[in-house]
Amino acid sequence: MREYLLTLCITAAVTYLLTGPVRKFAIVAGAMPEIRARDVHREPTPRLGGIAMFFGLCAGLLTADHLTNLGQLFEKSNEPRALLSGAALIWLIGVLDDKFEIDALIKLGGQMIAAGVMVMQGLTILWLPVPGVGTVALTQWQGTLLTVALVVITINAVNFVDGLDGLAAGMVCIAAAAFFMYAYRIWYSYGIEAAAPATLFAAILMGMCLGFLPHNMHPARIFMGDSGSMLIGLVLAAGAISITGQVDPDSLFGGSERSTVHQMVPVYIPLVMPLTIIAIPAADLILAIVRRTWRGQSPFAADRGHLHHRLLEIGHSHSRAVLIMYFWSALIGFGALTYSVNSASMWIVLGVVILSALGLVLLLLPRFTPRAPRWAEAFVPPRYRRRRRAALAVAPDASVPADPGSADDDHRTPVAAGVSGVNGATAVGPRARLADRSRSR
Repeated sequence: MREYLLTLCITAAVTYLLTGPVRKFAIVAGAMPEIRARDVHREPTPRLGGIAMFFGLCAGLLTADHLTNLGQLFEKSNEPRALLSGAALIWLIGVLDDKFEIDALIKLGGQMIAAGVMVMQGLTILWLPVPGVGTVALTQWQGTLLTVALVVITINAVNFVDGLDGLAAGMVCIAAAAFFMYAYRIWYSYGIEAAAPATLFAAILMGMCLGFLPHNMHPARIFMGDSGSMLIGLVLAAGAISITGQVDPDSLFGGSERSTVHQMVPVYIPLVMPLTIIAIPAADLILAIVRRTWRGQSPFAADRGHLHHRLLEIGHSHSRAVLIMYFWSALIGFGALTYSVNSASMWIVLGVVILSALGLVLLLLPRFTPRAPRWAEAFVPPRYRRRRRAALAVAPDASVPADPGSADDDHRTPVAAGVSGVNGATAVGPRARLADRSRSR
């Protein structure tokens, strides 16, 4: 565990320290696209954050190669080299897209080639555990097609969800944390060496996301761009492929193959990464494809119909929308992980149901405006005070400057996008209130 934590910390440190210089390089290189209609941020923000994340990945693999226990992994398995080869290719394609906006079909072809490079070096699905049947061996073509499909779906799911500051990095970090706990349990508790590469990939992925998040939280100073979103999607898919299609389920519990697979049905829930761990991005991807094709558009056409855009439309702030997406990702990921450990406990199911109900309440919060009791009005923001709202409703005075805390969020006037600086994405709400306040002076 110490070597995994050391690798995680070094990956996070390298990513964090390189993100600042990469931001300056992106500004000089002109990797700051104009504000588009579907964008949430209001100021031009540099991309290319994936450069720092890629070098963090390289630093993590290099550190693990020089450690005592993890170093043996590079001698017994070729999967880390396969990951690095595929990651380098997909990262290069992402860098070109962040700078020159390449065609979507070209990116799709590059994703398939990157997946094929990993397959050629041994990172592929060899068999599938089917409940009630047993372990089904796959032919070379079947394993290749399934591996490529899983990589492409994961990359695009993460890419689709990268629409708010800190959203993609945070959700993938949560997914990687749940995946690391499960893979480490298989490797340490059952002594299965085949789970070691997936555990290492999850630790490195957590370091990449944690190192980049301080620069990407709202208001973001830099975006990861496609060079970052496609990269972390590929790393997550690589871990899922490594542990799903190469760890023999019969070696976990022993016994007959068919009975073992049948008993391990709950355990397969976190194994089929990323279909459960990033179920939210995967659902967003499917809904986007259906929505766009129904309208006669290309499945790769951009729009503002993603889940995080819907959260903003119903009244959630930028930060609250991100936290809600974090909550649902953690609930699905860790809920599946807990259920796989002890599927017979009804307390787990009850806890998931209660947390799901809490999540639905959080989604409906903008529909209700809470009012603090009179004795607590001094400790809450002005928007929750009864007296202030009553005074504004009875005698509104246009000559008095508007209080940014008491303004109604539903009547904010958006500010026209302009190039006023390179500070990163700014939420519509706070910037609109500040702009209205400055005009009133």
